Amino acid sequence: MRTQLYENPELGDEEYQSMKLITDYLRSHDFEVETGIVDRPTAFKAEFNSHKPGPTVAYLAEYDALPGIGHGCGHNLIAMMSTGAGVVLSKELREIGGKVIVFGTPAEETNGAKVPMSEQGIFDDADVAMMVHPSDVSEESGATLAMDAIQFDFTGKTSHAAASPEEGINALDGVIQLFNGINALREHLPDDIRIHGVISEGGKAANIVPEKAVAQFYVRSQSREKLNEVVEKVKQIAHGAATMTGASVDISNYELSYDNMITNQTLSDTFTKHLKQYSKHPIEPSKQAYGSADMGNVSQVVPSIHPYIGLNEPDLTFHTKAFADKTITKDGDDVIASGVLSLAQTGYEVITNNELLAAVKKEFKSPKNN
Repeated sequence: MRTQLYENPELGDEEYQSMKLITDYLRSHDFEVETGIVDRPTAFKAEFNSHKPGPTVAYLAEYDALPGIGHGCGHNLIAMMSTGAGVVLSKELREIGGKVIVFGTPAEETNGAKVPMSEQGIFDDADVAMMVHPSDVSEESGATLAMDAIQFDFTGKTSHAAASPEEGINALDGVIQLFNGINALREHLPDDIRIHGVISEGGKAANIVPEKAVAQFYVRSQSREKLNEVVEKVKQIAHGAATMTGASVDISNYELSYDNMITNQTLSDTFTKHLKQYSKHPIEPSKQAYGSADMGNVSQVVPSIHPYIGLNEPDLTFHTKAFADKTITKDGDDVIASGVLSLAQTGYEVITNNELLAAVKKEFKSPKNN
């Protein structure tokens, strides 16, 4: 399956063949499948119910690819690991009870479906949620940054830039002042804040005063609370830039917002214990992360982990053709095998060990996680 996904990469919210491939496989193992959930055509929920009392374990599958690169983030392996773990665990449920659900979560790279899934209560019945990401080396589940994707549309007034510049209002000047203001703000921000942007539209010709200019920014922080404070400052800068230049500005989100990832350490330690049994590679402690992922939204509503399994090539870079090609090697096979077994074994322990599940839930409800 991972090779078929590699050979037929599909962009976010266009993963029709990928979804069919995965759901057909799950149906063949007696999972009940519902597609098109949360109004996303390529999202799905596949459930195996033992019809015995017990916890519900959720595995999350990603299967979107990157334009021009394909599966350069290894989502073909993520899909295989979560799907395989769901099937393996399902074979034990008639004896131990409980349910296992595999969620298909499209468009992680752009407009992650885990966000509306989290908001609409899709994960409310799950006791834990897990996924594993391939990487250059293995690493324990850690944090990701909360992120807002903000667009600033400045509107001015067109005019001849040489003959009658006084008649125009330069929207591009508004964007430039926005950049200048954000650059001045950086000096007064904590180290975890990341603000980076582009000018996606800046005018049509040098002799025309630009009537419209557009900037897009990502703003990131270790916590949603701190991020909201910084975003408000950035918005005030935008309004100031509009006032300075005489333009108007419209502010919107051009992609869904991601919350910071809160790893459930109890669940993470359990997974790491099992991964050490199935993988021959060392597992590094989690590092400070500067990226963002929609798994963060899931972790706000259910105990969650998002660890990494190494492809046995240190310094292998995400979002490259080399990474995509690595997924269909022997090392890719090893990642799938160790990921499936570790996820399934962790799920089995969550269902059969009441003390473990109680500890997971106690940690999730602790003040430091809220």
